[in-house]
Amino acid sequence: MLLTGFPRVLLAHLPTPLEFLPRLSEALGGPEIWVKRDDCTGLATGGNKTRKLEFSMGEAQDRGADTIITVGAVQSNHVRQTAAAACKLGMRCEVLLEHRVTNPTELYRTSGNVLLDRIFGANLREYDAGTNFDAAMEEVAGEIRAAGGTPYIVPGGASNPVGALGYVGCAEELLRQCDEQDVVFDHIVTATGSAGTHAGLAVGLRGSDSDLPILGIGVNAPQNEQETKVFNLAVETADLVEKPGCVARKDIIADCNYIGPGYGQPTDSMNEAVLLLARTEGLLFDPVYSGKALAGMIDYVRQGRFEKDQRIVFLHTGGAAGLFAYGDILNIN
Repeated sequence: MLLTGFPRVLLAHLPTPLEFLPRLSEALGGPEIWVKRDDCTGLATGGNKTRKLEFSMGEAQDRGADTIITVGAVQSNHVRQTAAAACKLGMRCEVLLEHRVTNPTELYRTSGNVLLDRIFGANLREYDAGTNFDAAMEEVAGEIRAAGGTPYIVPGGASNPVGALGYVGCAEELLRQCDEQDVVFDHIVTATGSAGTHAGLAVGLRGSDSDLPILGIGVNAPQNEQETKVFNLAVETADLVEKPGCVARKDIIADCNYIGPGYGQPTDSMNEAVLLLARTEGLLFDPVYSGKALAGMIDYVRQGRFEKDQRIVFLHTGGAAGLFAYGDILNIN
């Protein structure tokens, strides 16, 4: 109901499944853990960005765009899904890849998401970490206009108020599934990075009068910086859906203690979490986002920060294609 009237294209397989994880719950000794399978959105192996792109690409079409410009790290899940969405809608895709990971392996530079970007025909431009990407994307947009094209810029992660609408919708979908399956959750846990997923969830839940707590596990920034970024985007998104003030600062919680040495750098706890879910539930999680968020949730359970009689839902943001880029450095035994 919060999304009425916004331009949108249908890209995702929705609703995504909401599933109980009995073997993981048993292995951890409680609480009861469920998963919201946004790895099953379908587009280009799926992932959370597809929900966002339904609205970003909808606006692009509405504005008559023929070329999409976006940015992401070399192994960006967002870039892969954006490149695929552009193909599906008959648009060109210009990608600015940021070399955010230091000392990358050859596999990291060429496999996983990068391979898929190339299969989808995206034009990949490479940039150093820390580049002013707002300026760089505007420069590319100028090139497109000079050649007679009509560009549309999708920010990293499609994390602006338009993109965040996808997770306003996901929150509404989750609440409907809770009613249909007669299940009540005590917490939702997800990765928080570019902020659009976290902010959209907060607006969708609070705008629907749900007080379900959201725990974001950070993947790239210190806590105060991450929470501020999420809250500011939530405020803008709430204004966009005409629910101003529905999200309070206290609603935004990000635990950024599971990042490890840096963005995209593997950690032992991520490695253990990825193997545990694969071997107890047959589920794949990526090394950068969902794997680290999963590691955080598992640590919370082991520390007793979630009670044994509670019910937790983990929002799986996808990204398993990235595993192929880390195959030579993951500790698999």
